[in-house]
Amino acid sequence: MESIRQTQKKYCSTAIAVATFAGLLFILAGLKPVGKALILGTIFSIVNFILIGETIPQKIGKSKGKNIFLSLVSILFRYLVLAVPIIVAIKFEQFNLFSAIAGIFMVQLVILADHALTIIWPTREKQL
Repeated sequence: MESIRQTQKKYCSTAIAVATFAGLLFILAGLKPVGKALILGTIFSIVNFILIGETIPQKIGKSKGKNIFLSLVSILFRYLVLAVPIIVAIKFEQFNLFSAIAGIFMVQLVILADHALTIIWPTREKQL
């Protein structure tokens, strides 16, 4: 369980830092709806990622039927959580829809970037 929390902290901290920095740049550039929506989407992306980590241990040692039910309920709840920034962006002009969607994928983008950098950096060190 501790390794799950460490992984969550690593990726979620990086995601919120990137989103905050990018959001501030957009806000300072006069694109407030873009910056605010990016940060909003990232916050809900982080909540989704934490919910994934919290439900993993609950599935261990349960019957197959109960695991399927828990998985379906978990997915439904997480989809509802991820729908919130999209609905907010659609309802309010203060948030940009495409930025909110980009924010929803921020944790996944950070994970991909981390793995890509892990692959790239050792290759570059060998060439030097």
